[in-house]
Amino acid sequence: MRGLRIAAFASAAVAVAAVTGAGVASAAPTGATATAACAPGTLKVSQAPLPDGSAGMMHSGFYLVAKNTGKTTCTFQGYPGLALEGKGHTAINTVVHHGNTYYAKNPGVHKVTLKPGKAAYANIEWTHSGANAAKAKYLQVSPTGSNSHSVISLDDTVDNHKLNVTAWAAKKPTP
Repeated sequence: MRGLRIAAFASAAVAVAAVTGAGVASAAPTGATATAACAPGTLKVSQAPLPDGSAGMMHSGFYLVAKNTGKTTCTFQGYPGLALEGKGHTAINTVVHHGNTYYAKNPGVHKVTLKPGKAAYANIEWTHSGANAAKAKYLQVSPTGSNSHSVISLDDTVDNHKLNVTAWAAKKPTP
């Protein structure tokens, strides 16, 4: 099962790398100090609730919060890599849609700079009406699409194994 989870997560990492332009070199403007990319393991992911009154018909969701636990300012961009896990942390095939969610507009891919202790946000959403539903217990989240990830509780059914997620932003994405 661990191999399946790694394979599913590697696929998500490749998709995120393609969207974020990972591996493409860019030069800093002359005289500017470049801020390093957030190193794997530097960003700790947790969840935060949506505002009161935002519950929707058969929709669930929350904010993903990526906190810089390092000692230096760093940057990252793109969409979180996501993978559902079932009971016992078994891998569940996961379909991820990047863009707007039921709860928030997608801020688009852009560089997010985080000082130590500061956080970035993305909104995640899914439906749970029972249509080809997967019973998820956990969610793997890779902030940068690397193999470094956090596992958070989900404990809900996810229709068609599909999650919708916005890009990372310095502020919580809103409707």
